[in-house]
Amino acid sequence: MTTIRCDIVSAEAEIFHGEATLVVATGEVGELGIAPRHAPLITRLKAGKVVVTQPDGSTLDFAIGGGILEVQPQVVTILADTAIRADDIDEAAVKAAKEEAERVLAGRGEAMDVAEAQQKLAEVTAQLQALERLRKNLKH
Repeated sequence: MTTIRCDIVSAEAEIFHGEATLVVATGEVGELGIAPRHAPLITRLKAGKVVVTQPDGSTLDFAIGGGILEVQPQVVTILADTAIRADDIDEAAVKAAKEEAERVLAGRGEAMDVAEAQQKLAEVTAQLQALERLRKNLKH
């Protein structure tokens, strides 16, 4: 089976390094599927999901807060603003952050500006969606 190396890194840490048969990410104009031997490219990613299909067929689900995706002949690299594995998401903290961002956007908060609140809301929404996908996969 042909694979491509996948590296997912954020400003804080390396999140994932390994082989993949498929990497799906949320680009600015829709979802991208990167398989081995994909043409080289660089594109911006928006807050959303990254799903890595491993050689054994299992998938790893990540939530990112935007970033850059680069495809080279042997490696796909995701440089994320923020990134977290679905398994590692703290649901209570994410829901609290979502409520705070929604309060700011509704004009009832002072803690952050609107652009920051919109970015935070996109990030926590991506994390909650990753948790939902993880729960669905565990049911099957």
